[in-house]
Amino acid sequence: MTALSRRDFLSRTGIMAASATGFWSLPLLGQAAESSGKPSRLPVVLFTKVCQELNLGFEDIASLTAEAGLDGVDSPVRPKGEVLPEKVADDLPRYAEVLKKKGLGIPLITTAILGPDSPHAEKVLRTARKVGVRFYRTGFIDRRDDQPVEAQIAEARAKLKDLAAMNREIGIGAIVQNHSPAGHAYLGGDLNELEQILADFDPGRIGAAFDIGHAIKVHGDKWRERFDKLKPQLKIAYIKDTNRAGQWVQFGQGEIGKVGYFKLLREIGYGSPLSMHIEFDWSSKGANRNRAALLRALKESLGVLRGWLNGQES
Repeated sequence: MTALSRRDFLSRTGIMAASATGFWSLPLLGQAAESSGKPSRLPVVLFTKVCQELNLGFEDIASLTAEAGLDGVDSPVRPKGEVLPEKVADDLPRYAEVLKKKGLGIPLITTAILGPDSPHAEKVLRTARKVGVRFYRTGFIDRRDDQPVEAQIAEARAKLKDLAAMNREIGIGAIVQNHSPAGHAYLGGDLNELEQILADFDPGRIGAAFDIGHAIKVHGDKWRERFDKLKPQLKIAYIKDTNRAGQWVQFGQGEIGKVGYFKLLREIGYGSPLSMHIEFDWSSKGANRNRAALLRALKESLGVLRGWLNGQES
């Protein structure tokens, strides 16, 4: 997309808004649905953790993202992230301005925040909201073996209740991801737990970042029934592909284009950005760890994802 066509698209779909709170304003879930029942072209943003592998600066990331045809970024604003929490007041506005010059937005960030008492939490969220961020992913909740799961869920909900109050004051929303990496267990990686964690919260303040890849890895073919229960809390969809062996693979070589997930998103009128995650080996085990290889991986992944969104599921 050229800068002009990108700007025209953002303007037509109501995603760009020149205001004191930032130029990127997300449609609410379902607002992108047209009268025909088909969704408008959904914005896709890049979870830029992958760019840290090349130690890219803000300008390089913005250029790479624009060249790949993406609409913006989901930036790690956390310890060892692209933006360090202690430097957020200076670095995040600078990053947002660099992205804006490329016609890109920053609707999402990824944080380590678990409650209002997390280090730099309020400064991160107030700065994020000023540059147009609408949702931030919370930190991960470690599962403990010395306490019943029910007690851990109750503890997590108490912290989220306090966080929801701060979110309401600032005008931003938190999203909790179902994340369950190999060899480690986080609370909420099981969708039954995530449903309990999010129950009764206003999803605009505490919602779900639904990761279809992790859902398939944890629940196999039974992910669908659990997704149905989580639909009221769904705010943001995370996209990465996985095979039956639980390995992250190139987009189109795994399961998520085969299970009807994108049809479900169309049916519920999903209208928020999607966060595209590059977790597979894009560098041929390090042999091609360079900008050109990453750009190719981004373009190919986005092409497959756009096909899925347009109904080209196998």
